[in-house]
Amino acid sequence: MYRLYSPFIRIARHLWGRLPRFNRHVTTLLLALLIGVLAGYGAVLFRFIIRSIQWLFYQNSGDILHFAGTIPPHLMILLPALGGLIVGLLVHFGAREAKGHGVPEVMEAVALRDGFIRKRVAVVKILASAVCIGSGGSVGREGPIVQIGSSIGSSVAQVFRIPHIHMKTMVGCGAAAGIAATFNAPIAGVLFALEIILADFGLMSFSPVVLASVTATTISRHYFGDLPAFIIPEYALTSLWEFFFYPVLGVLAGLIAIIFTSVIYGAEDLFERIPLPGWLKPALGGAVLGVIFLRFPHVFGVGYGAINLSLVNELSFLLLFLLIWVKIAATSITIGTGGSGGIFAPSLFIGAMTGGAFGSLLQLGFPEITSSSGAYALVAMGGVVAGTTHAPITAILILFELTGQYSVILPLMITCIIATIVASTLKHGSIYTIKLLRRGVHIETGREQNVLRRLKVEDSMNRSLFTIQEGTPLQEIIETFKNQNAPYLHVTNARGELTGIISFRDIRPILQEEGLLQLIIAKDIATQNLVTVTPEDTLQEALDRMTSQGVNQLPVVTNGKLLGTLPECNITAAYSQALVRREIEEA
Repeated sequence: MYRLYSPFIRIARHLWGRLPRFNRHVTTLLLALLIGVLAGYGAVLFRFIIRSIQWLFYQNSGDILHFAGTIPPHLMILLPALGGLIVGLLVHFGAREAKGHGVPEVMEAVALRDGFIRKRVAVVKILASAVCIGSGGSVGREGPIVQIGSSIGSSVAQVFRIPHIHMKTMVGCGAAAGIAATFNAPIAGVLFALEIILADFGLMSFSPVVLASVTATTISRHYFGDLPAFIIPEYALTSLWEFFFYPVLGVLAGLIAIIFTSVIYGAEDLFERIPLPGWLKPALGGAVLGVIFLRFPHVFGVGYGAINLSLVNELSFLLLFLLIWVKIAATSITIGTGGSGGIFAPSLFIGAMTGGAFGSLLQLGFPEITSSSGAYALVAMGGVVAGTTHAPITAILILFELTGQYSVILPLMITCIIATIVASTLKHGSIYTIKLLRRGVHIETGREQNVLRRLKVEDSMNRSLFTIQEGTPLQEIIETFKNQNAPYLHVTNARGELTGIISFRDIRPILQEEGLLQLIIAKDIATQNLVTVTPEDTLQEALDRMTSQGVNQLPVVTNGKLLGTLPECNITAAYSQALVRREIEEA
């Protein structure tokens, strides 16, 4: 595929080389603009392909609820199975990264490979996800478009040979553009990229991400109009008593988010044990989905039709309640068997049904002081998204942009924040990071901790030591600092055991006290409550202890005997070297 595009790549590099040389920030903004255009058209193309594939399968590209009754039962089962088979073959022979919901793969690329994503991923992801959703896979298009946009951003950075330090920003531009174009929500696109993908709100990241998001939104609005993704009812608080109900809804949304996350990964484990080739399992999942569609066509594809019905109060309490669990099962089957699609739209669907059911109960018990069930469905959409993604700011802003109503902000904030607290307290990791944790990849604040967990202290410690005895007088301690240029002196007893550490800061207050030079000994001024590591400890454990104690060096001991020291700079060097080795091995 690289050979196919290589003439265009050479032309692009030639034209780029002939442009005037701008400073780095202007160059980044120009590339962000280009990424916004490409990702915006990528989102438009993706939606067109989904509709085209649905028409090829069912001769109708509208909402399934309008024509489900016209599809023969055997075709309702066979067509999703055929779609699953095509998806399995595309992913297996095209790009394995296209499997699943896509966002964790982007997060992993940002953390481990400075944003490097293979160029073919965007093409395979568009085709695999479009076939999956168009044939009925119960997933969303938001996750795929994030991966598609991120792949476009990474490819642009590779084509124009952008330094690795800026490639992550290009990936964030693509992710923001994808979300913005899909939801017609440019602010939410920016926050999604900064909060989830990059975990960086710095100005150098913020400006290009905003430009890409606005550009993609403009393109999306040109083709689809300035319309929200859902039919949004007019929202208004009926009474202040409702502020007592929204915290309860937040707790409920957080618990549902935990169940959804747990069931998805439980389904992956279940289908992993089935003795079938990986490329064939999506076909099995499609057949099971077809059986579900016979009774509940609401969970077909992205499910926006059912969400709209819940928002305008046209679904009964029983159906709302049932659809929560049916959607969890349908999405888990799709993802668990190897389908390609996102979990953002399913989270919105599950939230809408949860809030709608909750609001219906409140309407029965407190009709005079509560809003319609559609209002609670709207707020709970944000709550479940916040609970699954652990990204409350993104969830709040997406729903706010969808409604354009300021009055929804306070209930949204209450519900989303409480849902996030409940979900993050009761379950470690979001629906995105758990996938990486299951691979042994630990991502926190942009650093891939799994690398440090595999490296031992003994391989990175300094074995040259500056030691003194406990009885060494102050005069000799000062001379040792002068002659050895040592940052620390380690104090040992007669048995060679470490008993303390002296830094130059410890002796500075008494340097001018000449009468004390022979009276004070090392034991008197040494710091004795020491934090240490052993040669068998990992570098991650050592770094955690440095961070908690606010120090930049730790002594390495075994059974009290001092063996060496571990400075923080050695950890950083070992981490960088390990990543370089990994990139060479993967090349």
